[in-house]
Amino acid sequence: MTPRRSTNQQFNLFVPYVSDLPLRDQRETMERPFFSLAKRRRLKPIEYVSPNGEVFVKVLPNQQFGMATIWDADILIWAASTVNTLRKQGKNDLPRTLHFQPYDLLKTIGRPTGGHQYHLLREALGRLQATTIVTNIRAQKGKKHRQFSWIESWADHVDDETQQSKGMTLTLSEWFYEGILMDGGLLSIDSMYFTITGGRERWLYRVARKHAGGAGEGGFAISLPTLFEKSGAEGTYRRFKFEMQAIVRSNTLPSFDLSLELTAGKEPLLRMCRRVADRLEQKAMRSNRSSRPQKEPSPAQALPLFPSATPVLSDETVARVRRDFPRWDVYAIKADFDSWLAKDSERQPEDYQAAFYGFARQWDARNRYA
Repeated sequence: MTPRRSTNQQFNLFVPYVSDLPLRDQRETMERPFFSLAKRRRLKPIEYVSPNGEVFVKVLPNQQFGMATIWDADILIWAASTVNTLRKQGKNDLPRTLHFQPYDLLKTIGRPTGGHQYHLLREALGRLQATTIVTNIRAQKGKKHRQFSWIESWADHVDDETQQSKGMTLTLSEWFYEGILMDGGLLSIDSMYFTITGGRERWLYRVARKHAGGAGEGGFAISLPTLFEKSGAEGTYRRFKFEMQAIVRSNTLPSFDLSLELTAGKEPLLRMCRRVADRLEQKAMRSNRSSRPQKEPSPAQALPLFPSATPVLSDETVARVRRDFPRWDVYAIKADFDSWLAKDSERQPEDYQAAFYGFARQWDARNRYA
């Protein structure tokens, strides 16, 4: 697929491409089990009831298409971000039907733009339309629940002669569209979210952003059994617990630190805290004025948990590694680097950023011809 633009007279109806679209996620979809966390086709329904019994979510897959996945939800993030941007621009009659170029959407959500990705985009749209959700979240007065699919319809417009795409359209469900426009219905997310490869990690980032994004230094803690129920993940709790421990050890979610906290009970708590730099940046943006740099809390104050968090890469280091070694996932290298440091207490560097860059350079040298 090429980034050719249609010259069709209806092109003016297309949503404008924004190279740095401010990303927004729909708040109510971020913590509860609305999506499959696996890439393989899921045919087992999700049935969730909150601990207090007040909220239920049921997700029914289509036997042919399966269930919409956490990666398919990237399209909904793009749609929410697009509608929100149009609203910020003062546009009237915000559309539920979005006309777009597939190249633009794929670029925004960090996907390659080849022909195979175009095929995967069509499959994702099919799952979003075929998956059925039943929930009492935002059920209208006098009704017990609402039933909908993520998108009501979608279409791919193809030139009969050249077989080139002339653009695509999708129509959001009324439930999701209402969630975009409601007060407080959207939360900003880090563009690095799209680089997260694991389904559980993607879902966990959304939970952390929803609950710990504005929770202050103490962050947000939740028991692993409750987290398991909220995930809707297939498999056993024992397997889920093992995977959460591995995610905590790598501690590579954008903007958030994770740690396990032992309790008097049998099961630990997972605590999520916004990193100090992100909290200070958020506070500065809210105040919209300069102030003296605040003293950063010590690691023990910021995360009084076990195990302790690993150092955070600076924006400069991340940019430098991506520039010099573009083939590799900088956070995957960080996970290996932190694991290597943890094996010997004498390996702790005086300058973590410089040491990490050196490690990345060696990583590239070892693996560039692999």
